[in-house]
Amino acid sequence: MGRLRKSLPLILVLFALLLKQSLPQGFEESEYNRFVNEGNAPEIHCSRERSRAAWQIIQDYLTPFVERERYQISKNCRLHPDNDLYRDQEQHKIHVAEFHWKCGYCKKSFDDEKFLDQHFVGRHSNLLNTTDTKCLADLCGALHCDFVLSSKKPKSKCNPAAVAKNRLLCESVANSCFPVSQGPSASRLHEHFLRQFCDAHTCTGKDKPFPRGGKKSSGVFYLAISILTLMLLPLFYILVFLYQREKRSGTQELRRIIKIGKKPKPS
Repeated sequence: MGRLRKSLPLILVLFALLLKQSLPQGFEESEYNRFVNEGNAPEIHCSRERSRAAWQIIQDYLTPFVERERYQISKNCRLHPDNDLYRDQEQHKIHVAEFHWKCGYCKKSFDDEKFLDQHFVGRHSNLLNTTDTKCLADLCGALHCDFVLSSKKPKSKCNPAAVAKNRLLCESVANSCFPVSQGPSASRLHEHFLRQFCDAHTCTGKDKPFPRGGKKSSGVFYLAISILTLMLLPLFYILVFLYQREKRSGTQELRRIIKIGKKPKPS
């Protein structure tokens, strides 16, 4: 009992430290819920997760080809960064480490991206430009967001009406963003967009999204090459070391034999 009394202050100090460490994130989550429940947060019908998926698809499977053509996407095109409601907030995310995210506006830290998203809603929703900005998630049907987000889930039965609607949206984006009348670069990108995104909007299952690859596939290739190089490099140095050691050993043995051969004969 005496030992317990002596240990009690130490236990209380440790408990206080743990509580202090976990309080900011928990407070932020409850603060977010209070903010939404009181009706202070603006009502925005735009999925942040799907907007993020659409943006990543554009960056991986379209932007490398646009940059190769040195083509400037018009602000009237729905793929333009200015037409992404959450672009500014996404650019103010600082990913310090695996479990360390930081708000670029106020430098507050979080251990998960979802808590940072909630922080944006609770603290920085006033920075969203909701006047003319369109929701990038509205293009998910054309860009195959579900294919990316649900790649590990069982595929649902194909809906011909939904497929036809998504294909029409996809072709509309291609026509508005890359008008063939604007020259060879726009014409090539128009054809690329149709092959990369629109052709897969079918129930036949023959065509898959992103057949022309993109930044992600090349990144995986270079990553594999880098890993292979790092694995083979030590082996190369070991072989060189063994060769040099064997060479030195052979040279020393040869010198020893020569020295023995040069010994004066006894008279």
